[in-house]
Amino acid sequence: MDQIKETFTNQQAYFLNGNTVDYEFRKKQLETLKQMLKDNETKIYLSLKMDLNKSKHEAFTTELGFLYTEIDFAIKNLRYWMAPDKVPSPLTHKGSKSYIMKEPYGVTLVISPWNYPLQLALAPVIGAIAAGNCVILKPSELAKSTSYLLAEMVKSYFDGSFFTVIEGGKETTTELLTYPFDYIFFTGSKNVGKVIMRAASEHLTPVTLELGGKSPAIVDQDANINLAAKRIVWGKFTNAGQTCVAPDYVIVHEKVKFRLLKAMIKQIKALYGKDPLKNKDYTRIINVQHFERLEQFLNEEKIVHGGNVDKEELLIEPTILDKVSWNDDVMKDEIFGPILPILMFTSLDDALFKIKSGDKPLALYYFGEDDKTQQQVVEYLSFGGGSINDSLYHLANPHLPFGGVGASGMGSYHGKFSFDTFSHHKSILKQTTKFDMPFRYPGGKISESIAQQLMK
Repeated sequence: MDQIKETFTNQQAYFLNGNTVDYEFRKKQLETLKQMLKDNETKIYLSLKMDLNKSKHEAFTTELGFLYTEIDFAIKNLRYWMAPDKVPSPLTHKGSKSYIMKEPYGVTLVISPWNYPLQLALAPVIGAIAAGNCVILKPSELAKSTSYLLAEMVKSYFDGSFFTVIEGGKETTTELLTYPFDYIFFTGSKNVGKVIMRAASEHLTPVTLELGGKSPAIVDQDANINLAAKRIVWGKFTNAGQTCVAPDYVIVHEKVKFRLLKAMIKQIKALYGKDPLKNKDYTRIINVQHFERLEQFLNEEKIVHGGNVDKEELLIEPTILDKVSWNDDVMKDEIFGPILPILMFTSLDDALFKIKSGDKPLALYYFGEDDKTQQQVVEYLSFGGGSINDSLYHLANPHLPFGGVGASGMGSYHGKFSFDTFSHHKSILKQTTKFDMPFRYPGGKISESIAQQLMK
């Protein structure tokens, strides 16, 4: 608790002294962050292996590689992002110049989850640094190895008055939330998100909440079934389904359901082997508590593929459930594991209405070839973001904002959107002193052209 108080006080002083404002400073910190990752790649792979049994390939593609792309993108565009945006001034403001400045909030708090313990910890930090903020990072205590490594790396490469990691459990997070941070960025569950937002309201601190939900994959009758199966299987079972934007369930047209099931089973075997529990690179469930929660969904009467587990190693093989109804337990909350329920529809309109009747999901995936139907789906349904004829891949585009809506979160980040999230956009009007417009003062006359402008 003393460490939290000292760190927060030091970061407030560091920021108030203007140390983070300069472009060269921010660029240097981003370069240092990238160098930190490069110097410690071997340790990073080992930590992710210890926490989640992630393979080197998966660790790079979903964690390290993503961060390198984000850092490079931020460095390349930082000067442009920082520059004031000039905007037009109306006729009523003749002689003035208007522009928008981007200023950092101050001391920021990033609270990250365990499922992508490196990527989801540092991706928001990239935006916070680029925007000129000081950062306290609280990683998840469930990913112990990665949390420890993050703390050690950041301590070695950064001034703690600018960027530091504070480890700990629920008590540490609770204590951190008592401080008047200038911005809070949280990634995690909806229930904890409510706690974060409640605590932030005590200090009127703005927040970004990256939550989750039941993200559907809709497979229409004209979909490319083999490709849809491959991309759904990849999106669902990457990281053993412990991904906030993983397809939570599939709802498929009755005419292609059998073909889709057959194709998905084929793809599971191709990607993970005939016995995934013996695949040394297959990701494990984070802990016993989450394993037992998932195990309850393994109803033998509904399993059409998979269902085998290794509790000692915390492994659940990729599993497909059929004959699932909306009322089943597996459909009540986000699954967050390698279990994929299959539902069926005969009318797309009915399926869309059912999805729309629930909470707004973080992601949505539609598989079908008709352009008009694609447009109908993305316009009718509200969701954080998604893909047509793919899954997860929209996350990898730094030009697209990533974030939720409604119960799946608020605010967004990635690329410039990360910079914008951690920046206050300050409006400035620079007025001329060479002349004065008399119409705005009591008794002043307004010309017809100005009157028309005011009425617009």
